[in-house]
Amino acid sequence: MSYYFKTIISKNFEDAIMKTKEALQQEGFGVLTEIDMAATFKNKLDKEISPYIILGACHPTSAFEAIEKEQLVGLMLPCNVVVRKITDSETEVAAIDPMASMISIQNSELGLVAKTVQSKLQNVIKSLQ
Repeated sequence: MSYYFKTIISKNFEDAIMKTKEALQQEGFGVLTEIDMAATFKNKLDKEISPYIILGACHPTSAFEAIEKEQLVGLMLPCNVVVRKITDSETEVAAIDPMASMISIQNSELGLVAKTVQSKLQNVIKSLQ
């Protein structure tokens, strides 16, 4: 079982971030965090990588349901979406598969919530293709 869904889109990095945020919003997600890994590595380690952003996406209704069913599931939230530059005109967008990350929690009710979020994140990735 893969732990992510991904696609490569024909957009520059900045446009891909904007398009990804729009696709997330269409599926009911908000972006709670935005981590610029390239800037972090440069500032902390003086190392360079291609542009790489982690978007911490949250579907509030599903997050609420999940926390009601499993109090410490917040350790696995929010759902991370990676946007990384491949070339000047190609960008990879990948989203965590919540089913893969929740498999370690033995709670069938939580699995139903994860299945819903999985479907929404799959829709996000498909809409970018």
